Amino acid sequence: MKNHIIGLLVLGIFTISCSDKLAPLQKDALPATVVTQPLPHDTDDPAIWIHPTDATKSVIIGTDKDTDGGLYMYDLEGTILKKSISLKRPNNVDIAYGLKIGKSTIDVAVTTERETNKIRIFSMPDLEPIDMGGIDVFVGETERDPMGIALYTRSSDGAIFAIVGRKFGPSGTYLWQYQLKGTENGTVGAELVRKFGNFSGKKEIEAIAVDNELGFIYCSDENVGIRKYYADPAKNDNTELALFGQKDFKSDHEGIAIYKKTPTTGYILVSNQQANTFVVFAREGTAENPNLHLKLAEVSTSTIECDGADATAVNLGPQFPKGMFVAMSNGMTFHYYNWEDIQKRIDSGK
Repeated sequence: MKNHIIGLLVLGIFTISCSDKLAPLQKDALPATVVTQPLPHDTDDPAIWIHPTDATKSVIIGTDKDTDGGLYMYDLEGTILKKSISLKRPNNVDIAYGLKIGKSTIDVAVTTERETNKIRIFSMPDLEPIDMGGIDVFVGETERDPMGIALYTRSSDGAIFAIVGRKFGPSGTYLWQYQLKGTENGTVGAELVRKFGNFSGKKEIEAIAVDNELGFIYCSDENVGIRKYYADPAKNDNTELALFGQKDFKSDHEGIAIYKKTPTTGYILVSNQQANTFVVFAREGTAENPNLHLKLAEVSTSTIECDGADATAVNLGPQFPKGMFVAMSNGMTFHYYNWEDIQKRIDSGK
């Protein structure tokens, strides 16, 4: 409760000081259960790491997007536990479990480092680099500047892939997919396995999310809609399966979070950035069309012009018994929401 009260005070101060520049909160904005300690520069994207034996010890990894930025680790009370090595403008971050390195496996957090045109890989939960200084991406391209990233774990063999987006690039090959591979010296490398992804050219594609169980990739083409593709490169199928949410957003389509009620059902939540809401779509399609993702609700939250978000249905303890929804907010913070509060808004259709 203490963090909740402090968070509301911080939120109120920030809203007053910035209301003339940023999108105002909705009158019915859902208050956060916890607001994190602020970062030094500019929050952008969070990812949730679930502790393997005690979910109440799970942590949030968030990016501080600056030339002197980095990854920050928070506990479930919003307290900063650790900063990674300094990174040059890390943008988005995602987490995967059980990457094979030699005879062992390790959980990883992977982020884009925009000013070096690399992805950076860190072991979890100690948040130490294991990439020998980073892995170059979009090599040979004029437009590089990596931004979005999501990790896909293939169920058939446990292979882990990074899907990387950039500030600008050609339609048809806007996204590049890399397989992460452990090396003999205990570090991680990456092999390019796929180029795909349509792009409108209107603004950029930053937010990317992967549904491991159903095997799909979603990405936000800002000012246009959410695009959907197969996640497994072995399918050799770059068909765009869906483009949805085209008429549901004020301007930018931003952060994507997937909440899984069961292995095959749940919600896709997408930041309607300039409205300070999240548009909620059905994770599963209809019986007639498995790629038809119907809009179910639009939830107004306390986040201000949110870029990135993540969600889990795992019981994280008394504050988050049905899981958590976490989202970035202007003001250098991340907001944690008890999923039960989000579910009530979805059930009411707003």
